Order: sequence, then structure tokens, then C-alpha cells
Amino acid sequence: MYTILIADDELEIVELLQLYLEKEYNILQAQNGNEALKLMQSHTVDLAILDIMMPGMDGLQLLKRIRENDHFPVLFLSAKSQYHDKILGLELGADDYISKPFNPLEIVARVGSMLRRVHEFDAPAVQEKKKEQIVLGRLLLDRSSCQVEVDGEPVALTSTEYKILELLMEQPGRVFTRKKIYEAVWEDFYVYEDNSIMVHISNIRDKIERDSKKPEYLKTIRGLGYKIEAPVEK
Repeated sequence: MYTILIADDELEIVELLQLYLEKEYNILQAQNGNEALKLMQSHTVDLAILDIMMPGMDGLQLLKRIRENDHFPVLFLSAKSQYHDKILGLELGADDYISKPFNPLEIVARVGSMLRRVHEFDAPAVQEKKKEQIVLGRLLLDRSSCQVEVDGEPVALTSTEYKILELLMEQPGRVFTRKKIYEAVWEDFYVYEDNSIMVHISNIRDKIERDSKKPEYLKTIRGLGYKIEAPVEK
């Protein structure tokens, strides 16, 4: 069973989520960031659900600490619904975001989807159908290790960033709409305009481009979507 860490200072929220998730997953409980860090030192965590507003170390600070060493999926859960909180969380490396009040069944669905995205690489049938490595100019994506390298140096991507880059690198030159990217990576229907994809694309550029403001690889096709292709050698 996968292990899920739930960190929220509202005990009722933690217990509600545990009630819905414990049939399929091992659950670790924490009521602040410091408790969560201690649990991660003694347990292997496969996914974390973090509240933003917690006493002591808040969710954003905890996410920074997590991303120093780990890249498991992180779902932010918060009463805050302001745009800038969502964007900040995504920029720090969160994979998804949902606001309180929420439907527990939606949390269950998102958790399942996020874990499938990360661990589907273990399926032999999928591995056999796809090349283990994709090389595009200075970029190398290795499916066997879920690792991306630029000029031979490893790049730390979140699971969502990795999946977006993999999707684009599978078909260089093809333009992918936001809808296509969302439905392929999040495995859900795209029902509204969401800036999450734009933020993830920006994060990927920061990590793979020489100059993220003048991208050589990951291009925006205005009014359509995004594509990736190797730069033309001059």
C-alpha cells in the first residue's frame, strides 16, 4: 500500500480524509510542518496532502523542505482560494491544489490519479511500447529512471513537470493545446480555463532552458498551446 501524509492543523479535516483514504492507503497524520518533517524522516511517503495555513512551519515552508530531497506528489489543501496562493504553491513544486470546503470523493479521485501518474512506469507493458530514452538536442528523458538531463546534468522535476515534458518530447514539433495537456497529464476532463499548466510550463523552462525568457526548446504557440523541438543549429 502507498503511504500518504496528511498535514493539517484542523483535526476534523485530517480524520475525515483518513476515513476516506485508509481503505486503500497507509495514512500518516501531522498537525503542523514540524511534525510532518519528523514523520518523513522515519517513513517512506508516496504522496502528501498539505494545508497551507498551519502553526509553526506552514505548508509553503514545508513544501520547500520536501523539494530539497524528495519529488513525490504534493496536493495543497487550503481555505485560501486566492489566485496568488495557488500560483505560489505550484511555483514551489506542488502538483495540484484544491480549496476548502471540498468533496472528499474528489480528494480520493485526485490522489489516485496523481499516484497512477507517478507509478505507472512500473508497468512492463507500458515500458515495452515506449522507448526508454528520448533525446532532443541537449535534453535527455530516461523513462526507466524517470530522470531528465540537460547537457548530461540531472534536472529535478516534479512528477507533473516530468509528465508534461514527456508528453511534449514524445512528439517534437506537435502543438499540444492546454486541453490536451491537462487531460493527458491530469487524467481528467478539462472543464475550465486554468493557469496551472502555464505555471508548470514556466517552471520547466526555468530548469531546461539557457534563458527561460527566450526559450530554445519549449515554445508557446499563441492562441493554440505549446510545443517542443530542438533548436536549429546555426
